[in-house]
Amino acid sequence: MCIQKKSLCCCHLSGQHRILAHGSSFAHRGELRLAKRIVVKLGSAVVTRGDECGLALGRLASIVEQVAMLQNQGREMMIVTSGAVAFGKQRLRHEILLSQSVRQALHSGHNQLKDMSLSVLEARACAAAGQSGLMALYEAMFTQYSTCTAQILVTNLDFHDDQKRQNLNSTLQELLRMNIVPIINTNDAVVPPPEPNSDLQGVNVISIKDNDSLAARLAVEMKADLLIALSDVEGLYNSPPGTDDAKLIDIFYPGDQQSITYGTKSRVGIGGMEAKVKAALWALQGGTSVVIANGTNPKVTGHVITDIVEGKKVGTFFSEIKPAGPTVEQQTEMARNSGRTLASLHPDQRSEIICHLADLLTEKKDEILAANKMDTDLAVNAGRLPTAMLKRLSLSPSKLNSLAIGLRQIAEAAQDSVGRVLRRTRVAHNLELEQITVPIGVLLVIFEARPDCLPQVSALSIASGNALLLKGGKEAANTNRVLHQLVQEALSMHGVTEAVQLVSTREEVGDLCRLDKMIDLIIPRGSSQLVRDIQRAAKGIPVLGHSEGICHVYVDAEASIDKVIKIVRDSKCDYPAACNAMETLLIHRDILRTPLFDQIIDMLRTERVKIHAGPRFTSYLTFSPSEAKSLRTEYSDLECCMEVVDSMHEAVDHIHKYGSSHTDVIITENEDTAEQFLQQLDSACVFWNASSRFADGYRFGLGAEVGISTARIHARGPVGLEGLLTTKWVLRGDGHTAADFSEHGTMKFLHENLPVGQPLAGHRDSN
Repeated sequence: MCIQKKSLCCCHLSGQHRILAHGSSFAHRGELRLAKRIVVKLGSAVVTRGDECGLALGRLASIVEQVAMLQNQGREMMIVTSGAVAFGKQRLRHEILLSQSVRQALHSGHNQLKDMSLSVLEARACAAAGQSGLMALYEAMFTQYSTCTAQILVTNLDFHDDQKRQNLNSTLQELLRMNIVPIINTNDAVVPPPEPNSDLQGVNVISIKDNDSLAARLAVEMKADLLIALSDVEGLYNSPPGTDDAKLIDIFYPGDQQSITYGTKSRVGIGGMEAKVKAALWALQGGTSVVIANGTNPKVTGHVITDIVEGKKVGTFFSEIKPAGPTVEQQTEMARNSGRTLASLHPDQRSEIICHLADLLTEKKDEILAANKMDTDLAVNAGRLPTAMLKRLSLSPSKLNSLAIGLRQIAEAAQDSVGRVLRRTRVAHNLELEQITVPIGVLLVIFEARPDCLPQVSALSIASGNALLLKGGKEAANTNRVLHQLVQEALSMHGVTEAVQLVSTREEVGDLCRLDKMIDLIIPRGSSQLVRDIQRAAKGIPVLGHSEGICHVYVDAEASIDKVIKIVRDSKCDYPAACNAMETLLIHRDILRTPLFDQIIDMLRTERVKIHAGPRFTSYLTFSPSEAKSLRTEYSDLECCMEVVDSMHEAVDHIHKYGSSHTDVIITENEDTAEQFLQQLDSACVFWNASSRFADGYRFGLGAEVGISTARIHARGPVGLEGLLTTKWVLRGDGHTAADFSEHGTMKFLHENLPVGQPLAGHRDSN
């Protein structure tokens, strides 16, 4: 998308300037990466140390590095900086202390000298003393990145006079043309003291009273695409930061300012948040996009500017275009509230919802398949999806029927899920403890081109009483929309329509993974790259899943020929793109050059499976297939690695070293060998004489699965209904206190295990 800027026409009006025409700002964060000309405003709190005397050098160095990097990418960067007063204050205090020390030494015993108070340093004198040092520091830092800088000092008068304003514009344009970073500041050595509440005189008229208004005025004057205003707060909040209900506003729209209240201004500087918002809205009206963010947080300072330019959800983004639907934060809040109602429903009601959804899949199959055909046609015409993903994208009547059958299995299992008592203990007389199953909370499921995932995961979340946020791949947008409408139709039976939300905004996956205060579990369904990306991006949210499905089939020396051919063919060829498909075939050394080995090779050739030879297998053959580049490869296609081992124990060692702990198989007629394999191998699924393709929630009788987990805690293997539940402890007492059980207390612990099925019947003993 190319954003065109209209020309700006400004006229002189009462010493200020009014915008007569304005351009178009970016509508979405994702478009910020298109920004060519960028103004970075560094507030006093960002540039100065906590003691307000001297500069925060480490913080400043990281900001300079980011600006230089963006400049070297071909962007035009400008900096509006504070810090001269703080830098000058540090120098003047040092000079005064030194001067006092010398004078006291020369005039010892004389009291005619009056001490110079350090607290009355005049700001303009500090600015005069600090400007040269501040600029020298910037120049030295930018030189490390082969970037040239230039200093420009301005006052309000420079914008009042048309000739001066044109000269300023011309100078800046020439500097940018020469790939120089202009560093602009108000000339604090000569400006008058700030007047209260006069920073801005309305959204259409601006005067230069602080660096917020200067940055906004400059950004509009120079037709900048983006203004990044860094302060010491994360962005704009709906109420003063630090209050209990304060929430960071992701996107702020003109007209929303009436719905927020402002706190106190930052510890330094003369502009508060209200001034920043007014300046931002003024710049936005002038065609410049604005983001207000925190430049002091050590966790993000090193990449805050580049993150904003990359479109990541950082700070508050000002936009003129308000989306028609709710934000993802609002969707999550709605899902959580409706999910709590869903969890409180009777199990029969949750089962009814799922059964109704199963019926809708068959009743509305024509509508679903029509939407799916639109998606598949678009994907085929675009030619970007590999064959394996096209298969996942495509739905058929038989697939929909299988989905409906699986959903009815889930509906049956939902009868005994939420609120099931796992353990009951009589802690003491009239004090009983229960451990019961409860929903995890809000689930975020991110899936690629696999629309059949949507009804499966929705049914599992309904059965387990969890709220659900779905983010599907754009390749299946039409199918996902229709399927989600059916889910909501089923949920409406019992008034919980909002419990399952489909995220259809331009939200990046990385931004969703940062909602750690709103989402309780992330479940990725897709390629190993997607899972790895989500695991890296998740900030404080557990991720359930596996990054790779490197599944092995080991053919033992005592294997049956018929079983080997059937199992190997099914494991590799039934659905090569599946995560439970065989990727490595391990052959016992004794099978080489036997009829069984020849039959395996012939079968794989017939099925057009490309073989990659492992190092040992290569050494046994005069003419071998292409050598495997790695023994840890997930091909997800009609390809596999073949390697030779000397024994079952060596096969186990190989799998532990190169596998992904997903699903591994042994084919043998020796029961002792098989049992050792099953016991010793540390994978989520371990099979004897059965295809690796059985590692599936539907085939396990779970109804469906949200994915296969190779994690060590909570859920492992195909994760169905049970894996979406956690527990809580419920204690019922009668005025009990811990003091009752102390050394001098009147009660003793019993800790008796009670049958979990025993009714409580008021739970009070009659004795």
